[in-house]
Amino acid sequence: MKKIKEKAKTQAQRAKEKARKFNRELKKALYTAFLAAFGFLIALVWRDVIQSWVERISATSPVQGLLVSALIVTIICVIGILIVTRFLKEKG
Repeated sequence: MKKIKEKAKTQAQRAKEKARKFNRELKKALYTAFLAAFGFLIALVWRDVIQSWVERISATSPVQGLLVSALIVTIICVIGILIVTRFLKEKG
């Protein structure tokens, strides 16, 4: 009878630990999803601002507007990736 109680206690502890681990992973996934959603929303808002700015610049530039737009967005994104990568390296 004692062995059965010990096994049940061990199983309960394992179940609790798995539930805690699941909760941690769920929180991480939700955190990531919310950050991605907010980032996407920010990108959509800034898209129009950047496009109008690029249209103004490209009106006086001999280079096509789409090329200028692609270069500017690429530069902004690369800088953003470098900043995020540096931040995650320091945190991890």
